[in-house]
Amino acid sequence: MAIEEPNYTLIEKSGDYELRAYSPKILAETLVSGSADSASSAGFKLIADYIFGNNTSAGGDSDKISMTAPVTMAPNSEKISMTAPVSMQQANGQWRVHLVMPSQYTLDSLPKPNNPSVTLREVPAANYAVIRFSGLTGENKVAQKTQALMAWLDSKGITPTGNPELARYNPPWTLPFLRRNEIMVAY
Repeated sequence: MAIEEPNYTLIEKSGDYELRAYSPKILAETLVSGSADSASSAGFKLIADYIFGNNTSAGGDSDKISMTAPVTMAPNSEKISMTAPVSMQQANGQWRVHLVMPSQYTLDSLPKPNNPSVTLREVPAANYAVIRFSGLTGENKVAQKTQALMAWLDSKGITPTGNPELARYNPPWTLPFLRRNEIMVAY
């Protein structure tokens, strides 16, 4: 069975670069500290705990929620209260890690997280510029791909309106050359 990905319309494609129009979505998010690798792991574990049943549905039971892709992280560039959610972003040693919830859910129909560090948030439709790449997502490679995406946007006269995010689509046991990764930035 294929893993659901966020719905978008391709606006433009040029090699590894794309401009996309994303539909509204709901995120399960958490805010974590540490290095990119440790924060990614810790954030994913918290969100996975939620989707695998550490939640309370409207009927009082717990529900399992289907896994989706990608798991996204970016520097946390803003202060976020415990009631507002997060993505995988880093600033001041904190990262925002998020997973898009399956499209059949609404904010009201999703089970509520039992762990207060996991929050749910609706995100309106938005446009993103993306660069796709394979391999590992070490700090230098992510910086290189981010710089390339920003240069491509600059060459097109497009100004980003958000911070770059790292999106990973595969489990960690996937061979590096088969991995799908993206740097995404809203514009």
